[in-house]
Amino acid sequence: MQMQESVLFKSEWRKISKILFGNSLLAIAYAKWMVPHKIINGGVTSLALVCSKLLGIDHVFLTNLITVLLLILCFCYLGKELLVKSFFSSICYLSFFSFFSNLPLRLSVNFIVDFSLACLFIAAGYYFCLSATASTVGMDVVALIIQQKRPKFQLATIIRNLNFVVLLLGFLVYGGKSVLIGVVFSFCYAFLLAKFLKPKEKFKAPKNYQNN
Repeated sequence: MQMQESVLFKSEWRKISKILFGNSLLAIAYAKWMVPHKIINGGVTSLALVCSKLLGIDHVFLTNLITVLLLILCFCYLGKELLVKSFFSSICYLSFFSFFSNLPLRLSVNFIVDFSLACLFIAAGYYFCLSATASTVGMDVVALIIQQKRPKFQLATIIRNLNFVVLLLGFLVYGGKSVLIGVVFSFCYAFLLAKFLKPKEKFKAPKNYQNN
């Protein structure tokens, strides 16, 4: 019994470590490369910016609102375990993002290098969070729900297509240049994410995500 508890503790600690590391990678990418270059990648922040422009509502409020709605979706469709880990994940990201945004450390080299590093860090960040059965409380929440209903679809592909939908809306608001960069970015990081997930074949939301 004690041995089982020890194994369980180690397993959960590994998952927590992955969530922490994954969100640190995401935060670095957004704080040091994505935001400075104003790359719209179709995520929650991009969706909030588009809605803010269309509705005239503060984008910070909309970002928080969308995050809360995604957490509710986690609970309803993916279960309590994912909800708890995703809530922890979102707190980690916000904390890391604030830290790296205010850290007086310049990591920018040039657009091509920054773009490439951002792709790598975001793909890896998603991978570590997803492999720890946690969501980043972004479009991956919706993607996990879709994959739960349609297991044959690859998770990375679903995330990429959801990002494209947001980017399409962004095109109507922000024009072609920033959105075109975002489309290329979404394709590149989704490609890398698929490669990271490939050893696990098609990453699927575990059955215990379902809310009994």
